[in-house]
Amino acid sequence: MEKNGQEKRGEGHRNRLRQKFLEGGIDRFSDEDIVEFLLTLGTPRKDVKLQARESIKKFGSLSGALSAPLSELMEIKGLGPKNALYLSLVHQIAGRYLRDKIRGSIFFNSSKAVYDFLFHSMRDLKREIFKVILLTRKNELITDKDVFLGSLTGSAVYPREIMTLALEHKAASLVFVHNHPSGDPSPSPEDRNLTRSLVWCSKLLMIQVLDHIIIGNNNYYSFADEGLINQFIKEYDQKIMSSIIP
Repeated sequence: MEKNGQEKRGEGHRNRLRQKFLEGGIDRFSDEDIVEFLLTLGTPRKDVKLQARESIKKFGSLSGALSAPLSELMEIKGLGPKNALYLSLVHQIAGRYLRDKIRGSIFFNSSKAVYDFLFHSMRDLKREIFKVILLTRKNELITDKDVFLGSLTGSAVYPREIMTLALEHKAASLVFVHNHPSGDPSPSPEDRNLTRSLVWCSKLLMIQVLDHIIIGNNNYYSFADEGLINQFIKEYDQKIMSSIIP
């Protein structure tokens, strides 16, 4: 009887969530409501409100929960591998939808355009992810790749591997994006040195670096907007000239 009572209460709550969505769409939902609604689709006969609440508490936001590793999702009591896989699937479907939507159109026209495309999926991550966006000569999106997943203290990024990826996709230009889990997008000395190395390696291969954007908590830092991409290009040109002219 107790189990049947719980199922009836859970069904009543699921019906209210469905009606809430039909009446006002996703804008009426909190992050916790969205996770709970998704979990009810994978677990139709179980109350999953506590699991949804714990997901938001553990990962900080909807984007954090959807992009969390499967192993960490399954640490939440009662969530289970099926629901963890389901949340991950939703996240990856959303990413593919966004990529397909902009493929063939001009992707890069400002740092704000890149930020708007990526901030929902990257701003609340608890690990640092370094992403490369590969573009055609017309700045149309070829693809974007998560090339390195780091710890909370940073990630090891190897320019040679990124250049190999660019050549494989015949990219004419690149945009680099990574997040700062601290929420502060200000570049570290390591960020500056890495960006300089990437710009110099790209120049050597005649590939253009358009920007390196660091995403924080509802804000971002653009190396291009701050004039540093052009500064690194000038430094490279001066270094080449000094090696040619004694």
